[in-house]
Order: sequence, then structure tokens, then C-alpha cells
Amino acid sequence: MVTRELPTLPALVEGKVKHTRRGPIKHRFTNRVYQWLVDLDDLPVMPRGLRSFSTFHAEDHIGDPQASIRDNIERFCKIQGVDVSGHQIIMLANARVFGHTFDPLSVFWAIAPDGSLTCVVAEVHNTYGERHAYLLQLDEAGRAGVDKAFYVSPFFDVAGRYDLNFTLSPAVVSSTVVLKPAPGAPAVFSATFSGRPERATPRRLITLLVKMPFVTHRTSLLIRMHGVWLWIRRLPVVARPVHHPQEGTQ
Repeated sequence: MVTRELPTLPALVEGKVKHTRRGPIKHRFTNRVYQWLVDLDDLPVMPRGLRSFSTFHAEDHIGDPQASIRDNIERFCKIQGVDVSGHQIIMLANARVFGHTFDPLSVFWAIAPDGSLTCVVAEVHNTYGERHAYLLQLDEAGRAGVDKAFYVSPFFDVAGRYDLNFTLSPAVVSSTVVLKPAPGAPAVFSATFSGRPERATPRRLITLLVKMPFVTHRTSLLIRMHGVWLWIRRLPVVARPVHHPQEGTQ
């Protein structure tokens, strides 16, 4: 797969997150958020007064917290049998805001020197402090499928299959995750993020901070609030299994 023109980096992507649960209790919500789109070899450095809203730390992602995010992604891919050394690696994720961050999904595009997309790493976090990464090979339409292997919601077990779709362009950056109990079965849950990337300038960041202050704190709170809403309506809770971290993710 050959990538199209890339957005100007670093970028801030303002957009919407949409969650839809199709049963047995139907529930959906939309939330405005922003995320950062950055080259791991050229992380943004904002003026001193904005650095509490614009820093990235390896310990917030898979791998060795003492290494760089890039080194950890390279190592994970190598363990999975894919060599991305010498590639441009672009990350879509949240920065820390006053020391706090929470990324339900971080996305890493590994782009070879010839402009082709080698793979995507989709890194999933749950609210229990656990993480799991999926190495994906996308088709020409930016789609991939993978078996679910990680406990995310207390209302779903670790079963089923994800259909995923990713877009990386100057006009739109998006990620879509659809959970099905089996291939070809109707979806039971979907989550999407879509937004337009704009160059990350101090002025743009200040604008987003005014519109959406404490965005990572708000994301964590809303996830828990929606979980409580479902629990009050007696949606059965599925026991969380013991988490066995993948090699290269801890």
C-alpha cells in the first residue's frame, strides 16, 4: 500500500469520537476531542508555558519506559516479524495534560522510505492500566481485521473480531474499530474518531485548550460515567481475566 500525501507535522486533529453499542442495551454518544499527530523522530517542542499540555512519554505507551517511543515501536514490530527500522513512524495520540494522559487507542503508521505503508500498530488501553498492541497489515482501502485479544470494556468478554479502518491524509485523519462476535456477524459495538489535521502552532493549541480544557481527564471521566450508566441499567458485567502482557509491550 502506497501512502498518499501526508499531513504537515506536527498537527493537531480536532474531531469527534463516536461510540455505538448495539445491544443488548443500546447506547451511543458523541464527544468532541483533539489529538496530536506527530513524527516520532521530531516530537513537538512548544513554548515553556504550553509544555504541560504537549509532552509525550514512553511510559504512556508500550515498551520500555526508559527507551524512546520510537525504539519501543520498532522493537515490538521486530518481535512480530516486521522490520520498520529506517521508517518514518507517525503517531496519533494524546499528549499529557498536567501530567495526565489516557489513550483508549493510539495509532502508529510505519512508512517505508519509498512511501509505502509497511504496517500500522494499534495500541489499546483499558481503564485498569493495561495495554495491548495489534500489528496490522492494511489493504488498499486502509482496512484490516484481527481477532480480539484484550479485555477493554467490562461488558464484553475477550472474544470476537475487530474490523478496523484507518485514514491518514491532509484532509482527514480517522480510525474506526468495529467489534463483531464472529466474521460476518452483525456488529455489537463500534468506535470512530475523525478530524481534520491542522499544523500544531502555539496559537492553535491555545485555541483548543480554551475549547476543550483537560481533554484527557475528561475522556477518562466520560468512559467511567458511561460505564456506570450501563451498570445501573443492569447490563451484565464480564469478569476481567488475568492480563498477560505481550512481549515488547511492558
